[in-house]
Order: sequence, then structure tokens, then C-alpha cells
Amino acid sequence: MRVIAGSLKGRRLSTPTWEGLRPTSDKLRETLFNILAARLAGARVLDGYAGTGAVGIEALSRGAAAVTFVDNDRRAQALIEENLKRCVIAEGYAIIRASVDRALSHLREAAHEPFDLVLLDPPYERRSGGRLEPGDPGNIDAVLAAVGDVLAPGGLVVLEHARRWAAPETAGALVRTREVTSGDSALALFAVK
Repeated sequence: MRVIAGSLKGRRLSTPTWEGLRPTSDKLRETLFNILAARLAGARVLDGYAGTGAVGIEALSRGAAAVTFVDNDRRAQALIEENLKRCVIAEGYAIIRASVDRALSHLREAAHEPFDLVLLDPPYERRSGGRLEPGDPGNIDAVLAAVGDVLAPGGLVVLEHARRWAAPETAGALVRTREVTSGDSALALFAVK
């Protein structure tokens, strides 16, 4: 896994040593950032379900002003920190170890500066035999509704999900504006109604 473009282009990132974490592929990250290119310069970004931190690090590499990484797994938090060090990133980020819904609640209550981009990549389902497969990302409707409370005017939310799972048309103040598919995955884009 590597940083695809920007000031950190080509930097190698560490991958998880445990099962259950499914990093966004380089190809899908490239598709995502081609879509977001015009919005990245100076953007405040929330990387929800951050895992390896690759998506947020890519955003920093391409000009985002700040990224808040959110993941509730202590191992993922350590992996994000390791990848930030590998890329020699010492500022412009925060890491919150909590579930995304709890982190959003905290950010809202703390009157945190709103985010221009919110990138969500919830985990896939664990199926028989212990395999991870695309599935329904659980309470994503509630998470999307809560995201509307921390989104800047004109902001954008991107939900990565399994292609076979239908992203909601609306959630709270958000409405789906576009969907892009790539292999078995899809990116659903949301904006405030």
C-alpha cells in the first residue's frame, strides 16, 4: 500500500497484521481522490473508520489542511500513528480512538470546527468461515445523519460500501447526490439538502 499522489507520492504504508481490517485499495483511493481533487486544497477532513489511515494521509498529501482520524481499535490507532511517522507528518492531524458515532457526538458537543469532507469506510461483515465480505455497514444511517451536524456548508460526505449494498437516498440532512462503482465497491456521495 502506498500514497498515490501529492507531496508524499510513493511513500509506503504499513498494513495491518491482524484480520478484520480491510484497507481501501489503491485503485479505489485513486478513484476517490480524482473525484475530490478540486475540494482538497485547505480542506478540513474527517477520516471515519480510518483503519490504516491511508485515506486521510492521501488527503494530507494532496493538500488538505487538517485530518481527524477516527477508529475505535487500539491496533488501528497505533497503525495510523506508525503510518504518519513513516510519512514524516508531525502536525495537521488528530486521532480519536472511539466509535465514529461517539466521536461525532463529541465533536458536535465541543463545537469543533466543521469538516469540508467526511470520508467513511465502515467495516465489512464477518461471514461463515471467518471471511470478511461486503455487507450492510450496520448503523450507517444514524452515522450519516450525525455527520450532517459537523459538516461545513457546501461540504461533502463520501461513503465507501459494497457495490451490492444500496446506500440510503437520504439520512438526516444529507441527500445522496452521486454514486460511483469500482469493482465490488462503490462510493456514495452525500451533501446537505
